[in-house]
Parts: sequence; structure tokens; C-alpha cells
Amino acid sequence: QVQLVESGGGLVQAGSSLRLSCAASGRTFRSYAMGWFRQAPGKEREFVAAIRWGGTNTYYADSVKGRFTISRDNAKDTVYLQMNSLKYEDTAVYYCVADGWSNTWNSWGQGTQVTVSS
Repeated sequence: QVQLVESGGGLVQAGSSLRLSCAASGRTFRSYAMGWFRQAPGKEREFVAAIRWGGTNTYYADSVKGRFTISRDNAKDTVYLQMNSLKYEDTAVYYCVADGWSNTWNSWGQGTQVTVSS
């Protein structure tokens, strides 16, 4: 089991940037894929981005492509989500995930709130 702790959420204005971090522990970090999901109030949880263990292959939801960047630092056991040009509709709780792919992940963080004011 991988333990995940997110940080970096907050309240920002539309057009601003924010960087989320997710620190992992419990297993060899570099051996598994990592990702981010989000859930807005009243909506289903949705995929945001994912990155393979090597860090060279990344995948994004169409809604964030070109604005968000996922990256990882295997030396620090940390994955990041750089969010630029934030929109009101990006408001959600963002969850870090590990050890899985697509819609199936074995480990989830507790979530961090991102609120974008219009």
C-alpha cells in the first residue's frame, strides 16, 4: 500500500496558477504510475492527469490539456500538478492517486481543495 499526502490547494482568482504536490511513501516510488483526479461539488470524480513511472509519458483530460502539467521527482517521491490559467470550473477537490492506470488505482490521497473565483 502506498500512502499519499497532497498539499498546495487554496483559493485563487481565475487566470492564476497553482501547484499541487503529492508526497508518497510506503513503496518504491519510481516503480508505479501516479495521477490526479478531481471532484467538483455535485459532480462525479473525473480523471485529470497521469504519468508513467519513468516520467516521460504523460496523459491529460481534454479539459486541462495545455493548461496543466504533471511531473514527478523520483528522488523526492513526489508528484506535482502545475495548474496554469485556472478557470472557475477547475474548482474541485483534487486527489492524488498511485499504483494503477485509467480509472483503476490502488492508492488515493485524502484530497486538497482548489477553489477558483471568477
